Amino acid sequence: MGKTGAGLKNIANARVLGLFGDKITTDHISPAGSIKAASPAGAYLMENGVGVADFNQYGTRRGNHEVMMRGTFANIRIRNHMLGPNGKEGGYTIHYPSKEEMSIYDAAMQYKAEGVPLVIFAGVEYGNGSSRDWAAKGTNLLGVRAVVAQSFERIHRSNLVGMGVVPFCFEEGTTWASLNLKGDETVTIEGLDGEIKPREKKIAKITYADGSVKEIPLICRIDTLDEVTYVNNGGILQTVLRDLAA
Repeated sequence: MGKTGAGLKNIANARVLGLFGDKITTDHISPAGSIKAASPAGAYLMENGVGVADFNQYGTRRGNHEVMMRGTFANIRIRNHMLGPNGKEGGYTIHYPSKEEMSIYDAAMQYKAEGVPLVIFAGVEYGNGSSRDWAAKGTNLLGVRAVVAQSFERIHRSNLVGMGVVPFCFEEGTTWASLNLKGDETVTIEGLDGEIKPREKKIAKITYADGSVKEIPLICRIDTLDEVTYVNNGGILQTVLRDLAA
């Protein structure tokens, strides 16, 4: 971490990590329940000598980012609509261009190794329920640069900004379903690397698998000047540390 923030960057040729429905809760995003042996978090614990009987729950291991980032989007009831019209329960996605089905964590790490940024699409009231901080922290650690939803729960939107993840809202009447998104598209959002202002309108360029391109307006839900400072620093923690150092 340098003495000054690098500033917000444009999002170029991002892949879709998930297409989620309405009212995705922070427990869907970052579950607090039991850790399954077959999950990425379970595999990590076993690799480090922890027996299944001692896994306990995500809520008791929230001080360990290795466990919590593997648990992000790992709720057994979350449905990713990239895997069929009704989605598939559990934390699964499809990696592109390989078209391989894998856990959301494994796909995110493969994209990170490939240098590919990620975006998430969702419906109304994304992030409702408790103001679970790991729902935003885990999203950041998976390499998600932006979440595009019809609407956000107030605190989760703020938490995303505090972690350097940019929330965007569709204009009224637009949804990822109305755009016929399947999850195999790439997404580019420009106009983030200059001087941004709260609630500016940005244009997302969506390139479909057949090569066709659609440009859609998005409302950038960085709502205040303080939040502009946060994202330009990479998050609220970096902002506080740089202020203290100064």
